[in-house]
Amino acid sequence: MPERVGVYGGTFDPIHIAHLVAALSARHALGLDRVLLVVAGDPWQKRDTVVASAPDRLAMARAAVEGLDGIEVSELEVERPGPAYTIDTLRALEGAHRELFLIVGSDVAAGLDGWHRADEVRAAATLVVVTRDGGGAPPGVCCVSMPRLDVASHDLRAREARGEPIDVLVPPGAVRVIRERRLYTRS
Repeated sequence: MPERVGVYGGTFDPIHIAHLVAALSARHALGLDRVLLVVAGDPWQKRDTVVASAPDRLAMARAAVEGLDGIEVSELEVERPGPAYTIDTLRALEGAHRELFLIVGSDVAAGLDGWHRADEVRAAATLVVVTRDGGGAPPGVCCVSMPRLDVASHDLRAREARGEPIDVLVPPGAVRVIRERRLYTRS
């Protein structure tokens, strides 16, 4: 049997509990061997909104997944120069004994047609849309439901900048990296 690998990309600026719940939900629902959290090095769609550097976001993601069985962090896009295109990542991960599942949220799935080489992306992996409360998946794609968690990275950055707690919303290892590296502070 081929290895079943979920590919879940993002800026993870910062990574938070909803990201991890989505990855774990997809792994469980689809019987995936593992899910790779692919940290975008140069996210072309969010180029003007990313706050933390790629190495900092990679460190947060690695710290966040410590102890989570079957969830791993990939530095593939951080190490590759230039814009982070999903098709390039899928091509780098494909193999004869590997089946790829591209995991995205329903908001991301709605904009997939605007992605670089979108038709090739669809052909390279099974599209998995993680929805909250079972709604919002486009027809003809694999759908995985997760609990509604209204957590957004931009809100967490603002909370940290104001000195408000982000604990529990952000995994403890990632909070440690944020505090050690003084990320998202105004000083």
